[in-house]
Amino acid sequence: MHPPIPTEVLEATVRAYMAHGQNQVATADSLGIARSTLQQRLKAARRAGIPMPDANATPESKGRREVSLENGIVIAGSDPHYWPGEPSTAHRAFVAFCKKLKPAIVVLNGDAMDFPRISRHPPPGWTRMPEVKEEFEVAQERLQEIAEASGKAQKFWPWGNHDQRWEVYLASNAPESAGVTGMRLCDHFPLWEPCYSVFVNNRPGGLVIKHRFKGGIHATWNNAVYAGRSIATGHLHSQRITPVTDYNGTRYGVDLGCMADIYGPQFQYLEDNPRNWRSGFAVFTFRDGTLLPPELVTVIEPGAVFFRGEVVDV
Repeated sequence: MHPPIPTEVLEATVRAYMAHGQNQVATADSLGIARSTLQQRLKAARRAGIPMPDANATPESKGRREVSLENGIVIAGSDPHYWPGEPSTAHRAFVAFCKKLKPAIVVLNGDAMDFPRISRHPPPGWTRMPEVKEEFEVAQERLQEIAEASGKAQKFWPWGNHDQRWEVYLASNAPESAGVTGMRLCDHFPLWEPCYSVFVNNRPGGLVIKHRFKGGIHATWNNAVYAGRSIATGHLHSQRITPVTDYNGTRYGVDLGCMADIYGPQFQYLEDNPRNWRSGFAVFTFRDGTLLPPELVTVIEPGAVFFRGEVVDV
């Protein structure tokens, strides 16, 4: 007889399940559990009477934030996997571009944290992984740098699968601490609005920004096709733009790339294999409420990025 699953764990599981569009594979991966375990938890949640949010519920219940922007700029970067030490070139460029372009909206699109010590994956040998406290300290410093550079811009943080490790770990190992200040990730980053997705102008011609959707080498194409509008995601680190044109016009699937150094210490588990990743972020310009063709800011060498035909030192 298995011991009862704590209510806090069941509620966290349901939230993750709805946030991933009731996709069991994606939900199980984000929680670091087997699919069979997820199914057991969902059954237990139904038996316990924990409500499954209606598909037509309010945007807030889905973890969605909707904002309007007629004319202005959105800067979105993803996957910084902040680590103790010097900031990456992409992070320095992100701060510099926030100061220069004065965006109306800034989105840090998930996996700001890495949390290797509370991962279900074993560490690479005897390599020292940073303490959770160290990760919080460096992430708070980096996000404060972005916040100061972006001024009055709205600041959103759609959580990634690495970010969610913190609350999943606590809900699984210390369920009695539910509701205590500091147990939620957002308690430590009050300047940033946590969510699962940001809808900029929720209509055709608008933009959806979320950490991940489809996977694989054709992810940007499939994202734009299945989302039905322009969509920017992270998670895959491969920075690219794929236009999709049909009778409804042109929309874009954008992979924001990776704000971390692609050969940084966070990724030692790849054993120095080549990786089809690019470091950088994206700039989105809106005119009369419609998204213009997105632009990439791409790291070309340490201390330098490429943008609009120019090399910019940062």
